[in-house]
Amino acid sequence: MVKKIILASKSDVRKKILEENNIQCKIEPSNVDEDSVKESLLKERASPTIISKNLAELKANKISQKFVEEMVLGADSVIDLEGEIISKPNDRAEALEILKRMNGKTHQLISSVCISRGGSMIWNYTDKASLTMKDMTFLELENYLKKISDEDLYAYNVYQIEGEGRNLFSKIEGDEDTIMGLPVKKIKEYLNITE
Repeated sequence: MVKKIILASKSDVRKKILEENNIQCKIEPSNVDEDSVKESLLKERASPTIISKNLAELKANKISQKFVEEMVLGADSVIDLEGEIISKPNDRAEALEILKRMNGKTHQLISSVCISRGGSMIWNYTDKASLTMKDMTFLELENYLKKISDEDLYAYNVYQIEGEGRNLFSKIEGDEDTIMGLPVKKIKEYLNITE
């Protein structure tokens, strides 16, 4: 039973989810250039699921090459809006444009995790959640963004589901941990953690 891993991410939310589930982790951000990887995979017509899986594996393998004896967890989440990947916003104007595009529509949130050891993947898992956004007015979207701190806006891909973001949706189907970027139940199964 493994109860300690390296998390190849600087995500406080992922760290918190692991620790709440009795998995101790050390943070070692992978600093993978996600945008260039996404761009390259999109040119090859890769699906959002493949992109999410590849990024999770790339992050885990990169850190695993430095800490060959340790288990390293890489994770990635992407938003699939009608076949198009929605990336994290670079500024508030872009965040508003993303919300306008998602307004009144259903999108998939895809979260992939990968565990690597010795520089190679030894396990991976991908889960999807479906979220339907309410049909909101331009003013409601602007007011929502005013309530969100810069830190949350750039860390959570426009909505933080455990906070204000929940109010954006009329329907949420799927695992809450998957929506927050880490399907921890499957990780615990793999690591054989029962409590």
